[in-house]
Amino acid sequence: MTGKEEDETVELVAHCLCQAQRFTAQVPRSSLPLSAIYCHCTSCRRVTGAMYSTYVPWPGDQDAIRSASLRRYVFSEPITILSCGTCSSTMFAETNLADGGPPRYGVQTGVLTNVDIPNLINISHHVFVDDTLDGGATPWLCAANSDGTRPRLWRGPRGAEEYASTAHHWPVGDTSSDSLPSEIPVRCHCGGVDLVLRQPVTDFAAKKRSELPWFVDPASNKLAGGFDACDSCRLSSGVDIFHWTFVLLRHLAFPPKLGPTDFPASSTELKNAVAATDRDSRWGTLTFYESSPDVQRYFCGRCSACVFYATDSRPDLVDLAIGLLGTKNGSRFEELVSWDFGGRMVWRQDVAGGWRQSFIENAEAEADRWRVGRGYPKNWRRIQKEEANGKD
Repeated sequence: MTGKEEDETVELVAHCLCQAQRFTAQVPRSSLPLSAIYCHCTSCRRVTGAMYSTYVPWPGDQDAIRSASLRRYVFSEPITILSCGTCSSTMFAETNLADGGPPRYGVQTGVLTNVDIPNLINISHHVFVDDTLDGGATPWLCAANSDGTRPRLWRGPRGAEEYASTAHHWPVGDTSSDSLPSEIPVRCHCGGVDLVLRQPVTDFAAKKRSELPWFVDPASNKLAGGFDACDSCRLSSGVDIFHWTFVLLRHLAFPPKLGPTDFPASSTELKNAVAATDRDSRWGTLTFYESSPDVQRYFCGRCSACVFYATDSRPDLVDLAIGLLGTKNGSRFEELVSWDFGGRMVWRQDVAGGWRQSFIENAEAEADRWRVGRGYPKNWRRIQKEEANGKD
């Protein structure tokens, strides 16, 4: 690096999906890459709807954050989550120090703009990986750094017990749909969103292949699990890669403990029910933000967890945040979800030309290497797309 480059500064911009909240910071180019911690604990999955949360220390004005009109949610005794009260973008984690000093702030990497600096962020640590039971998203995130460095994996908090290698082999758990319960919990961190997914695999198994929805694996009848790199999903969740699965609204219900279990049959009915001024108390803290005229992004109005993505063009189904699904066999929930490991992420054009481009490309390549090593076949959706594009 030349002396001139060492003296250069880079502007970091963090903003929410609706652009109501915007923060900036200047950092010396010589201080890059910023060091990110990815937390895979169950609580972080429930508070984001993602497979993890991801933060870097915020180098900008701390007072600007403290004085902003951000929604506050007490996540744990020392940590408060700060998010936009309109669009629900999770932006910062405020950590109170034991010595009573000023709190520290970490910014979710997903709300940072995609500036053209290849080494802007490196993943340094994956923490609380044991909570995932199956490694979660770590198999494809341990080779994502643009400079080739690999993060450290910790069973619990950083500095506690460490895995011997980032290539840690996770045993294959029970991936058979036979182990699925009849009702699968869909619950955010604070419990304000409390729903169930009625086990759909048996229902689809009774249908002819030609009758299956596009998102159902014709071999296993499991639901497609995708890798989403779109700007809106990363901004609303705060993470750079979001993972959705797809469910018919008729397979969703309220838990019996809340009373009648019936659920809206269409996206329009869902929107009207949640928006009603005299709405049913069973909806709890579920609310939504219309990121486009025909798109509703549902989230918890208290803890900010992403819940659904709905669009008027698909009235009978919603995208469901995988991080909210309750499972005993692993956070990837392979007994329900048919993952497209190594396939091209959707909306990857949104990352072109910025620091996320190499991050996404590396994650795709590592997911495919891991898939092959695991002995998993290509996902049926990937095969369809490659055949349509004339690729062997």
